[in-house]
Amino acid sequence: MNCVIAFQCSQGWRKTMSEQRYKLHWITAVVETVKALKDLIGPFIVVVVVNGFKSESSGPWYFQYWSAILFSILLISILVSGIIKWRRFDYWFEDQELRIESGLFVRKKRYIPFDRIQSLDYTEGIFHRPLQLVKVKVETAGSSSGKDAEAELTAITKEAAGRIEEEIQRAKKMKMKIIGPVLQQNEELVLVKKLEELVEHPASAPVKFTMKTKDLLVLATTSSGIGVILSGAFVFLSQIEELIPFDWLFGELESFVKFGVFVIGIMIVLGLLLVWLLSVVMTFVANYDFKVALDKNDLVITRGLLEKKRVTIPLNRVQNITIAENPFRQLFGYATVILNSAGGTGESSRIKLFPLAKRDRVIEPLQELFPNVDFSEPSEKIGKRGKYFYYRLKLFITFLIVVAVSYYLFPYGLFASLLLPVVFTHGIWQYKTAAYAIMPKQLTMRYRGISRHTVFTVKDRIQSMEIDQNYFHRRKKVATLTINVKSGMSLDAPAIRHMSEEKAEQFLEWYEYHPESKE
Repeated sequence: MNCVIAFQCSQGWRKTMSEQRYKLHWITAVVETVKALKDLIGPFIVVVVVNGFKSESSGPWYFQYWSAILFSILLISILVSGIIKWRRFDYWFEDQELRIESGLFVRKKRYIPFDRIQSLDYTEGIFHRPLQLVKVKVETAGSSSGKDAEAELTAITKEAAGRIEEEIQRAKKMKMKIIGPVLQQNEELVLVKKLEELVEHPASAPVKFTMKTKDLLVLATTSSGIGVILSGAFVFLSQIEELIPFDWLFGELESFVKFGVFVIGIMIVLGLLLVWLLSVVMTFVANYDFKVALDKNDLVITRGLLEKKRVTIPLNRVQNITIAENPFRQLFGYATVILNSAGGTGESSRIKLFPLAKRDRVIEPLQELFPNVDFSEPSEKIGKRGKYFYYRLKLFITFLIVVAVSYYLFPYGLFASLLLPVVFTHGIWQYKTAAYAIMPKQLTMRYRGISRHTVFTVKDRIQSMEIDQNYFHRRKKVATLTINVKSGMSLDAPAIRHMSEEKAEQFLEWYEYHPESKE
């Protein structure tokens, strides 16, 4: 009876909810146009720069400048598309849902129940900040795509963003007030942020971690940003090679070489230094003022200089914690802490909680954030039985490659034989790294590809556990153990390879045993 009354009251309250429709800010058209133009930079360089300005001596003028005309039409189309998205995008609140309607010829509608909303993530880009706007990404427990958020409001005012949170908060408070006794035990509440928390942390949300300038420099030096810049430079040069006067250039270089290899070496060093500086600047801008704060049951991460981002991760969505150390960073005692979160997309599923910090510095804040997790190092080794599996097959494949290279590229191909000790050493390195620890409610695993990973997983977060054995494994009574935990819309699958069969069976027994079922 109470349920029926609660349902009727809820239906009556739903009808009173605001159905006023809201628009995006006009800057949306600019943002969408710029975003599309960024994707056209590569094709523009290839088509226009390389071929577009080479007019033919004969033929109609529109044949001579066909690529410039094509890109002009494309540019106008992109601008019109941005304007259409702004003008034809509406959102409103109705029946405890955030409702969105968009599109010109095909009208798309998306209804997102407030109960499904996991977090609202905010971004302030260079177009947003002068006008006090934000981009809002609506993340749910199970977004519709592995890459995109459930919904995205490209540009709205902070007041409008606060209105969304107020509607969510009002819906949840009303629902709990009316039918709270019925749903209280089963409903998982989503914490709603106040308007003043859109970008900055209030004093009530204590900061647990910040990145120092020294850490930013180390992060830039050891990250993949340098490789991205170098590869981009090579791609650019390969696309404009027809515009470079190589004959003249090599003629000048030939005379320049007379000054000696030392001068050329200095130029190379200066070029690499420039690339490193660019990487430092990019990393510094992206991670400027990086902070991790704990706001009751949520982790709130903010970062960025030109584009300020805020990502919210509910603690009850965190599936496991990984401490990753690449060889160079490990040499200097640095590590990266990564969280896998259930639901959400992009930055809300696999999150770099601490992009870079001293290894001994991360344990204390981790223990504060996750008091039920033991972050001690695993001590159990996998045993000598599986040692040979770490390098035997890789050595055999490498040996075949070395023989082929040595035969076809003799005598210089013989240098490929240097790969054999490298492969062997890497296998031994992986074997010595592998370790684990089984606790009543937690499993800790450590393994290595190139980087060393230490994974801490609470038992009730493990989705499944499996043992794999091939023919050679069965002969030596070894197995590979893999656990699966949720990471966004996919799975994270850390594994301990080539452990003894008996130990692997103990893992399964530990996972299958649920003493709480006997109570």
